[in-house]
Amino acid sequence: MLITKISFFILLFALSYGFTVEDLNKDDELRTLENNAFKEGEKLTFQLNYGFVTAGIAVMQIPRIKRISGRQAYHVTFEVNSVPSFDWIYKVRDRYETYLDVKGIFPWRFEQHIREGGYVRDFSAFFDQRKGKAKTSEGEYEIPQYVNDIVSAFYYSRILDYSEMKADDMIHLQNFYKDKVYDLDVKFLGRETIDVPAGKFDCIVIEPLVQEGGLFKHEGNIIIWLTDDSLKMPVKVRTKIVIGHVEAMLSEYEGLVRIPEAKR
Repeated sequence: MLITKISFFILLFALSYGFTVEDLNKDDELRTLENNAFKEGEKLTFQLNYGFVTAGIAVMQIPRIKRISGRQAYHVTFEVNSVPSFDWIYKVRDRYETYLDVKGIFPWRFEQHIREGGYVRDFSAFFDQRKGKAKTSEGEYEIPQYVNDIVSAFYYSRILDYSEMKADDMIHLQNFYKDKVYDLDVKFLGRETIDVPAGKFDCIVIEPLVQEGGLFKHEGNIIIWLTDDSLKMPVKVRTKIVIGHVEAMLSEYEGLVRIPEAKR
């Protein structure tokens, strides 16, 4: 009788969260990856520069771990806001969220809320990684297992080993956006030491070759500088837009797994 009651409550819990006991049984088949790069509580603040002008502030953080689809997930948020003095030129209020599986570093849910000038876009997707389906605000689509959104792909790139990579070597990922799965190749460009407001860091340099679903309305190439240590902490991001480019420079950091080894 006790076993029957326990089984009933497990079933009730599963159904209330939109997944089944069969889904839970499949969890043993989901991948597990080692992550020494980031954790709950990490917060990275960036100063956004447009030419010689400070145009905005961006904050990328993992404020909490939440349970989604029966799994523990990092709730990652990324917010970009233009400063008041720049609003009259081009007002930006962007927010991205992803729920990143703690054990497997793959996404369960993605949200995008763009407010740039007069442009508005809201998009959300639930990635059923067990059944290979993406259920979005615009329809339902088939996806390969462990498909990424653009934010989860960024965090996944932080746990990779670049120690043996050479210039122009590629990492092959897949990214889902709107209604399609796109190839997302990450090109390794080399190593460089750079100064940003948060300090001086030895970095690896990568270029995600984004076809669709980037971090801004205007698609363009993105160059990312990550600390050349186990953290792979983003230090600088350069994004091309219609006129010129925007540079995000790390100004503050807190809640890291450890002190950056690559800081000079």
